[in-house]
Amino acid sequence: MNSELITMLDLLEREKGIKRDVLIDAISTAILAASKKNFTSGTRDLRIDIDPKNGGIRAIAKLIAREKLDNPHDEIAIAKARTIKPDVVDGEEVEIEVTPRDFGRIAAQAARQAINQRLRQIEREMIYEEFKDRAGEIVTGTVRRFEKSDVIIDLGKFEGVMPSRERVMTEDYNVGDRLRAYVVAVESGNRGPEIILSRSHPNFVRRLFELEVSEIADRTVELKVIAREAGFRTKVAVHSADAKVDPVGACVGMRGARVKNIVRELNNEKVDIIRWDPDPLKFVTAALKPANIRSITTNEAKKTIHVLVPKEDLSVAIGRRGQNARLTSKMCGWDVDIQEDKRKEEAMQNQAAEAAHSLAGSLGISEDEANILANAGMTSIEVIQLAGAEDIAEALGADVALGQRILEAAQALQKA
Repeated sequence: MNSELITMLDLLEREKGIKRDVLIDAISTAILAASKKNFTSGTRDLRIDIDPKNGGIRAIAKLIAREKLDNPHDEIAIAKARTIKPDVVDGEEVEIEVTPRDFGRIAAQAARQAINQRLRQIEREMIYEEFKDRAGEIVTGTVRRFEKSDVIIDLGKFEGVMPSRERVMTEDYNVGDRLRAYVVAVESGNRGPEIILSRSHPNFVRRLFELEVSEIADRTVELKVIAREAGFRTKVAVHSADAKVDPVGACVGMRGARVKNIVRELNNEKVDIIRWDPDPLKFVTAALKPANIRSITTNEAKKTIHVLVPKEDLSVAIGRRGQNARLTSKMCGWDVDIQEDKRKEEAMQNQAAEAAHSLAGSLGISEDEANILANAGMTSIEVIQLAGAEDIAEALGADVALGQRILEAAQALQKA
């Protein structure tokens, strides 16, 4: 047991970083709790002493020296006590070694489970002490194993867990993969403190920018807001109080080097860097680039921004599966409604309707017939006068007689 104990102490101190005196105290307490039933007498103020150098284990009790014994668990005959302390008097406390025969084997067998339990508790306490103030940092580790859909990551002395909710759905992880992750929190679970890690959290992107962009780290550039759909797209709004500093250029870096490093860490997730503006209309306009915005208005009561874009830019503004619109809404805190700009077409339709109504009244034809002629380009009396009866009949899908009658009505209006 002695050599085993020393080996175990050396191993735990070296690999787990647990101080030897803490280990010895834990093991002593565990042995004492597990082996008390092996003592039939001499158990008053019982303690276990472990020599940190050779691993020797002794059981020590504080017994009261008595001329006449009344309680063998708490007392020792004064004659026997004087073999240890010659000047002891009746009623005095004497420390006596009460180690049972073959106590090493008994202690080893009885205390193994208790020792392991106590050591696990120490490790948990160390996890909490080391990581309680590290929430919000980025750590690096290696994928060790999977527990259902959770990823267990080896952080060196400790393990972190990346729950399924904190994974990026487009990423696959394998045992042995080296990962960087964001420390969301240190939570106290059923098994003790747990280091909760994430690669999908928006602040993971924030910390990457702080590590990569020195202007953000020294607060020359401020990262105002982040909106993210992990694995697909992230929008980052930046601002600088210094008019001489280009916040977007600082984040992009020379030839895009800085943002490329971040995109590489995010496994090619698309990252948009936008100049922040306190005016929501200007901010949304910048966030939706390169889409060409024809009109942008707000509804203060409903906290909605209405955006009109040309048909060819609609898909760009909305984004794949609506991501661009959703992320823009998250960033500005307004509901962004993006629609195709149909005002020109609607104006033309209104003009055509007005022209048809005028033709119907002037020529004595139905509204439907007038609409057909207007849609065929015959929007005025003058145009109809220049057309032939056959052209009018063909447009209406009628006989030439009707076309001739309409033509004559138009010519009569001109003469009048």
